[in-house]
Amino acid sequence: MDTQIFSQLNWLHILVAALAYFILGAVWYNKAVFGKTWIKTTGVDVNNPDAKKGMISTMILTVLLEFVVCIGLAILINRLNLSVLISGIKLGLFTGVIFSGIGICVSYLYQMKPKVLSVIDGGYHTVGQIIAAVILCIWQ
Repeated sequence: MDTQIFSQLNWLHILVAALAYFILGAVWYNKAVFGKTWIKTTGVDVNNPDAKKGMISTMILTVLLEFVVCIGLAILINRLNLSVLISGIKLGLFTGVIFSGIGICVSYLYQMKPKVLSVIDGGYHTVGQIIAAVILCIWQ
């Protein structure tokens, strides 16, 4: 792989896109949005003190992993020469559904998790990638 592409990326834009993706999670999994359903379908006991152990490291790892996704989006945007809002929406929708959403659905099928959980988690990553791709497309 040609690593020269990494010198063409705007790392500040990637960081902002990753943070926007992460912040979406705070809204998405809020009890007023999908949080109650997510808690119910996952069986997480939010009153159990052990459920909160390691939450800071989990959040840091989440931001880092979403940063990696945003690097991938930035490389695609650079290679495809995308620079308008609709291109960001289309790319984020494509990668979110095809790579994240379907991957989550396949895993959850074998884990026999409720279908609504696939919709919640797949939806989060799809919307997160749309937001990230839009940021990366229009802010150049």
